Amino acid sequence: MDPNLLYWRSQGQSFLSRLKIWVNLLDPSSLLSSDAEIQKAHALLGSGEDLNEKDGHAQTLSLSSVHADSGAALPLVFRPPAFLPISAPLVVASFLPHSSVKPALFWQLLLQSYSAGFNHANRNSSSEQGKKTSLKQLLLIAGTVSYATCAGALPQIFINRLGVRSAPIQTFFRSILPIPLSAALAFFNVFTVRSEESETGIQVFDSNGNPVGLSKAAGEKAVRETALSRAALFGTTAAVPNLLVLLLRRRRFFQRNILLVAPLRHISVAFVLGLMIPVSFSLFPQLGTIKRENVEEELQAAAEDGRLYYHRGL
Repeated sequence: MDPNLLYWRSQGQSFLSRLKIWVNLLDPSSLLSSDAEIQKAHALLGSGEDLNEKDGHAQTLSLSSVHADSGAALPLVFRPPAFLPISAPLVVASFLPHSSVKPALFWQLLLQSYSAGFNHANRNSSSEQGKKTSLKQLLLIAGTVSYATCAGALPQIFINRLGVRSAPIQTFFRSILPIPLSAALAFFNVFTVRSEESETGIQVFDSNGNPVGLSKAAGEKAVRETALSRAALFGTTAAVPNLLVLLLRRRRFFQRNILLVAPLRHISVAFVLGLMIPVSFSLFPQLGTIKRENVEEELQAAAEDGRLYYHRGL
């Protein structure tokens, strides 16, 4: 079992402990480290030596930059610390009240493309060691991005095609509909991009950290948990700022100073996204567990303590 997974097993079993860890891991300064420094940090974490405070940076660097299945450094833009700096402007721009369909499609394309890339880079790749990304997987990613881009721009498409002029209906399309739509598309993006994990299975481990085989049931559980966490992230990021703006627009101060509404929306979207990223990453353990009765029959004998372990991905 990878040193990163062993760390999550010992330190990340409760939500609060995972949240504390993720708050430290999402420091963007770790993006400045070279691949050599990252591999050195990963080796130090796996050495079994007791780490002191000075080695805390190495621990953080390994957990935030190394893929727990391959042991290789993650692509720079798809590392967890890069998620907020890159996705925040894309999310803010995608929630703007656009005047036409083209800019809505453009920003949705960028957001959905980055989301698909992040989901693919941080997937469980234990069944693909030594293999290149298949043509089927590439087509699946392209199809996911295309579909999610068009679906994400639906509110603007409805407003333009139907010639909506009514303020309440515009409010529904711009402020209410994007909430469930954002959550559903985030779930869909993870679920489809990582669908191969459910089809081929992922590596599961016994209580001693030894690999015992591939489990489709564990793959389905890993993908479902990650999809739910991403839906919570984007659904909440859409809900809180939109509902806040709807409430503030009823206040006389904002009715007299209508120009303050737009910057307030942008700031609140980025703020809520920044708060929700560590929360959503912490909803489920990185080293998940699955009960013996829920895995394939040929793997049940290996579950000596009644459960097996798997890398959930991110």
